[in-house]
Amino acid sequence: MANAIGMIEYTTVSTGIQAADTLVKTADVQIIEAQVVCPGKYIVIISGELSAIRASVDAAKVQHSEKLIDSFVLGNVHEGVFPAIYATVEVENPRALGVVETFSGASAIVAADAAAKTADVTLVELRIARGMCGKSYLIMTGEVAAVQAAVDNAKAAAGDKGMLLDYSITPNPDPRLWEKIL
Repeated sequence: MANAIGMIEYTTVSTGIQAADTLVKTADVQIIEAQVVCPGKYIVIISGELSAIRASVDAAKVQHSEKLIDSFVLGNVHEGVFPAIYATVEVENPRALGVVETFSGASAIVAADAAAKTADVTLVELRIARGMCGKSYLIMTGEVAAVQAAVDNAKAAAGDKGMLLDYSITPNPDPRLWEKIL
C-alpha cells in the first residue's frame, strides 16, 4: 500500500457512492474503505501516490460539493493510524490517556496523524463515526508530557476546520478503566 491516503465524507450514501466512483476513475488509487457510518453518512478512504490522491479527492470535492462534510489528503501517514482504525493495537503498558473527539471522521484521522507525529504516543483506537451519530474520536497513551503535546497538536489539526468537539487528558487512569478501553 502506498503511504499517502485521502478521505471524503458525505451526508448521504448515494452521493458518497458516486464520489467513490469519481475517486477511482480520476486517478490510479485504491479504495481501502467505503462504507456507511452513523447517522447514514458515507466515507471513502483511498490510498496511492500523493499526486493521484490529490487529483482524486479534488475531483470528488468539485463534482459532489453539495453534500460534502469533510475531506483530507495526507502524504506519509503515520504507521500507527491504520492499526488504530481497525482496533488491532496491543498496548502492553498503558500510561496517561488522551482523548480527542471530533465532528467528522476525516478530522479524527488528520488529528490522529498529527498526534502520532508529534510525540512518542501509541494510538490505541480511532473510532470513525460508527455508533456515534457521526462524531469520531481517537484514544492515545504515553507519558503525560507526550500525551499533552500530542493532544495539543491533534486539537490544532481538528480545530483548523472547526471540527474539534472535545478532548481530555487523564494522567493516571485506573487499571479497571484501561481494562474496558483496551
